Amino acid sequence: MFDDRYTLAYKSYPYEKSPDQDIDAPVRHPVVVMGGGPIGVATALDLGRQGIPVVVLDDHEGIGMGSRAICFAKRCLEVADRYGCGEPMLEKGVVWNLGKVFHRDDKVFEFNLLPEDGHKYPAFINLQQPYFEQYMIDRLRELQDKGAPIQLRGKNRVDSIEVHDDHVTLKVMTPDGPYTLEADWLIGCDGANSPLRGMLGLDFSGRVFQDSFLIADIKLKGDLNFPTERWFWFEPTHGSGASALLHKQPDDVWRIDFQIGWDVDRKEELKEENIRRRLDAMLGDVDYEMVWSSIYTFQCKRMDSFRSGRVFFAGDAAHQVSPFGARGANSGMQDVDNLGWKLGLVIQGKAPESLLDTYDTERVHGADENILNSTRSTDFITPKSETSQIFRDAVLSLSGTYEFARPMVNSGRLSVPCVYSESGLNSADALAGGPERTQPGAPCPDAPLGDEYLLSKLGDEFILLTIDAEAPEILEEDGITARRLALSTRDDPTGQLRKRYLGEASSAVYLIRPDQHVAARRAEYNETLMRTALRRAAGKEVSQ
Repeated sequence: MFDDRYTLAYKSYPYEKSPDQDIDAPVRHPVVVMGGGPIGVATALDLGRQGIPVVVLDDHEGIGMGSRAICFAKRCLEVADRYGCGEPMLEKGVVWNLGKVFHRDDKVFEFNLLPEDGHKYPAFINLQQPYFEQYMIDRLRELQDKGAPIQLRGKNRVDSIEVHDDHVTLKVMTPDGPYTLEADWLIGCDGANSPLRGMLGLDFSGRVFQDSFLIADIKLKGDLNFPTERWFWFEPTHGSGASALLHKQPDDVWRIDFQIGWDVDRKEELKEENIRRRLDAMLGDVDYEMVWSSIYTFQCKRMDSFRSGRVFFAGDAAHQVSPFGARGANSGMQDVDNLGWKLGLVIQGKAPESLLDTYDTERVHGADENILNSTRSTDFITPKSETSQIFRDAVLSLSGTYEFARPMVNSGRLSVPCVYSESGLNSADALAGGPERTQPGAPCPDAPLGDEYLLSKLGDEFILLTIDAEAPEILEEDGITARRLALSTRDDPTGQLRKRYLGEASSAVYLIRPDQHVAARRAEYNETLMRTALRRAAGKEVSQ
């Protein structure tokens, strides 16, 4: 009845019969999420914390084996922190800031990702995906114990759906047989090969790059250790691949990627003796244990639209990018962060359904940005024309000596949060001299506030952030409430708040969305204009 697609690392949500299965008429739920991976669980956390009932259906009973995604960016961790599970991720993860790029045996470039001081979370951590998922499930269980309306159902496979004007009907198979349920809204978080996408006859458009990469996770033995850095080789002299990547994970596990070419026998390449042949050529006389291996192909593709009536798509179900740059899970978490508050407002009757269309426009923009950067990285790593090869080799040759060439070295531009600068939810920028990094549409950068941090104080509601400016403690407009957070540069000994939010201005009033993106900013509070900005940010007024 069930053909398991992968081996479990953790059986985190074993099958239990639901009361829905014993009711003749289909039970209607406000939200059903299809897929229990990291993006599906994050969606449940986002909605459940708002008090929105949500049911997650997964055809397995837990978390798959293998490290898979391992690089989690600062913005992703900040979202997880709002959900209540960021700190254990940071505690377990390997923090890294330094990356080095080699051409054959010569170091040609290095970069440091450490942002300026005054952030709760680092630029990146390395953490195996099973840990990342399990920390979110642990948090989900804590919320369930506190009464959050979240259900996580293992061994519940969706076999078919019917989309209606006001709901979706799902046929679900379980070990106890089939049953039917209904959802006001359905969110597809069911991965790159999304069965839901297939059920709707939808597909990706984009590009598949003709090259293959072998992943090998190994656990080093003995006293030998490498620095906690990201090392990337173009044309390594050890001959184990056309390029290679090495970086560290928790538990003394190291990730190594080898570029092995397009026309390869995958079954043959995945044999342990052949993987060890490549590893030994690279590492020399090093004792190690093989932990996990896989082969992947670069793909940069997305759906034409992330919304289809009552159905939404998020994460790999909506878009795919090459792994170099860590844009997969990180962009999926931004999808959830964008959709969650909008769907919550619509379900609660506080915003028009048209607000949900901005999920598509904003996150398609984010996907296109990721695809552009991933495509550029892939073209540099795996040039497919003589001209591209000449350019790549010239850049690498010059980078060892000339500083101007080093920024052109592209071993994977790493994930950064998306700026929705053209979003219709924004109001025109009205803060003269304000920093570009906090323009309308931008994600809020963190800043230290004594023993606390700004993002923790913003939370996940509409906020009027005032800095040396007056404003009401509460702004209510047509069912939407914005709470004031009053700050002053007098309480900013590091100067980071001024630098990141005032720039050349002496005061500021920011309207912050629940996903901590800037919706509007002005030098002083203006009742009429801020009410208009709040209506616009909630999708109730079209931006001019």
